[in-house]
Formats: sequence, structure tokens, C-alpha cells
Amino acid sequence: MICYLGLGSNLGDRLGHIRRAVDLLKASPGISVLRCSAVYETAPWDTDKEQPDYLNSVAEVETTAGPRGLLRVLREIEQSLGRKRQERKGPRTIDLDILYCGAQVIRDEDLTVPHPGAHARFFVLKPLADLAPDFVDPQTKETVTRMLEGLEAQGRWRKFCEKIV
Repeated sequence: MICYLGLGSNLGDRLGHIRRAVDLLKASPGISVLRCSAVYETAPWDTDKEQPDYLNSVAEVETTAGPRGLLRVLREIEQSLGRKRQERKGPRTIDLDILYCGAQVIRDEDLTVPHPGAHARFFVLKPLADLAPDFVDPQTKETVTRMLEGLEAQGRWRKFCEKIV
């Protein structure tokens, strides 16, 4: 199964945290990292709390672990990289999210796929468009390119670097 993962960091060595997360994904059984997008720097979004800018990227992975197994791996990687879940939308060393798992739609208390709001977040769609501009969101039925065209650049952003690995 092909899945797209959001990677973000706004504390400490932001790029280092994202690189390390990708390395840990590569070392995880049942997960193959196929490609990673460029890394983009974006202002914090949907929060009124003062915090540093984020680095955001998207990884395309193939997994035999299934969405719930993949989520378990992501949480373990976050914990190993010092992620503290103290406040909603607060600053973080690393944030790993399942954005899409093929055309699956999952809604339960532990997992929501596609990721809520992915279709409306510039910092998700811009890096996702690097990898899969023609991917169709299973809920909106629109391509990544079309969803991105529907958004104005939300806040400040810039391409930070081309490659993370």
C-alpha cells in the first residue's frame, strides 16, 4: 500500500529531526521510503501562540504494516526524537502524520485517514504536489494540483532545501 506522510518540525535542529525521522522510517520493518519532497519553511498555521517557523516535507512510503501499524511506527519515531504531546498545536521537535493511504477512508477514535484538513493546508499540499500532483483525495475527489490551486499561499513560506536524504 502506498501512503503519504507529513513530516514537520519547529524546535531544535528542524532539518536534522526530519532527516532522522526519514532514516528511522527506512529502518522500520514493513516500510519502504520511496521518495521525499523538498522541504518548505512555513509560518505556524491555525494557532495564536507565538512559536518558531516549521519545516515541512512529505514522504511517499510503501508499507505492508497497514494504516494502524504505520501509525504505531510513527508514534514510536516521534517519541524517540523527543516529541512531547503537551499542548494541541504547540511547538514540536517532530510531527509525523499519515496524510493518505491510497484511497482508504478511516474514521475511528485513534486514526483518521485522510488526515483532517489535509485538503485545505498549503503546508501539506505544496510538498505533496512535488511527489503526487495527480493523486486524487478520496473524499474531495480532487487532485492535489486542483486543491493547491484552490488555496492562496497561507502565510509566509519558502523552499528550504531540495533534498532531505
